[in-house]
Amino acid sequence: MHIKITGSGSYIPTEIVTNADFAKHVFLNDDGTPFPLPNETITEKFHDITGIQERRYVTDNLLTSDIATIASKKALEDAGIDPETLDYIIFAHNFGNVKKDAIQTDILPSLATRVKFDLRIKNPKCVAYDMLFGCPGWVEGVIQAQAFIKAGMAKKCLVIGAETLSRVVDLHDRDSMIYSDGAGATIVEATEEDGGILAHETATFTYDEAYYLYFGNSFNKDHDPDVRYIKMNGRKIYEFALNNVPKAMASCLEKSGISINEVKKVLIHQANEKMDEAIIQRFYKIYKQTPPEGVMPMSIHKLGNSSVATVPTLYDLIVNEKLDNQKLNKGDVIIFASVGSGMNINAIVYRY
Repeated sequence: MHIKITGSGSYIPTEIVTNADFAKHVFLNDDGTPFPLPNETITEKFHDITGIQERRYVTDNLLTSDIATIASKKALEDAGIDPETLDYIIFAHNFGNVKKDAIQTDILPSLATRVKFDLRIKNPKCVAYDMLFGCPGWVEGVIQAQAFIKAGMAKKCLVIGAETLSRVVDLHDRDSMIYSDGAGATIVEATEEDGGILAHETATFTYDEAYYLYFGNSFNKDHDPDVRYIKMNGRKIYEFALNNVPKAMASCLEKSGISINEVKKVLIHQANEKMDEAIIQRFYKIYKQTPPEGVMPMSIHKLGNSSVATVPTLYDLIVNEKLDNQKLNKGDVIIFASVGSGMNINAIVYRY
């Protein structure tokens, strides 16, 4: 028995927000004082560091569970399976449903429950639950799906990663430009086909790192102090990722018994182009090699950082040959990897 991704789907929001669209924003320091550089300079420096030219936001009428359902329907159709045969729906997100201009999240009922409802699944033995695991949530969901299948508790699982970060950003914080919206979904199931998940690795670092990402006040001191927004210590996260993600990927690869020379693609969380490039350089340096050209596909330039949605969306785009000069061939070895709030790190070595 092999455990494979047999179907994928994604939803890329229709609202395109370019860096130029931030020209009229009032950016502040964390103490509320005006940021000393003009917005044109801020966005130029932002692009140089992150690689982001534009990002996608959902339209006002859509919620995280809505776009997750759209991606899930595509994944089910791609896999060619009846939704009633699903054993688990695992939905990775971090902020629940946040309506446009709302100050409160909605996770009652869970988003996984809402997706099951929207898919009109009658089978009560299809168990639906949410997972809060930061940006690595979808990768961890796939790891959990594999565990259920290995334990004989499931045969088919729907694993979703979706987020609408545009609803929880502080527009006075330059970091707000990183975040975007999106959804990716995959069917993970037992199959007789060769390949699938070969190894996995997960770790949670909290002793010093727990609050590198957190909910905090707006930099605008006139705003309601009880309304919170996503905040991050970018420098700390950058250093943490560079020190720990390559080691986790190498540990996972060692468990799989696969040579570094067999790895065709590394699908890493689209957090920051400069950070991801540094991670891939350090990973290959462990093996005294340099990364092959095209080994690390990037979608961040046009789609931004949609948290848990970045990896499954990237996978879906490549599988459907919607990313320039990127494709997967049967038998190719892929490494999925992510890092995010927790601080959590995970990786999967996978044969396509």
